[in-house]
Amino acid sequence: MSRRRRLGYLLKQANLRLAELTGPALEPYGIEGREFAVLSVLGTPEPLSQLEAAQRLGIDRTTMVGLLDGLERKKLVGRRPHPDDRRKNMVELTEHGRETLDGATRAVDGAEEAFLAGLPGDDARLIRDLLDRLV
Repeated sequence: MSRRRRLGYLLKQANLRLAELTGPALEPYGIEGREFAVLSVLGTPEPLSQLEAAQRLGIDRTTMVGLLDGLERKKLVGRRPHPDDRRKNMVELTEHGRETLDGATRAVDGAEEAFLAGLPGDDARLIRDLLDRLV
């Protein structure tokens, strides 16, 4: 099997191509892809601890702290002590964070649509469904 047909190669190249579209789409919102992922996880109705958010994203705690520090400087998230465990920090989107997430989500949706535009018929939905099952 040629290198260009290897699954790892194809997934990496697809991810790079998608990043080429999503990066510029996120620029007007002052965030990059990893920050968008954090905002998306925190955009749920229930507040999450830093650790819970890191676990949902599959990243280590140190990386999460750095990402949250940056988002906090941008006034997109706020931290507060956990009501039952002061060793934990709860993280929530600020109003500005929610507005940014809303706009950035629309921008990423557009970038993903452009990425998948070359697929015929229901293939875009199929690729999402198949990847979701694999993940």
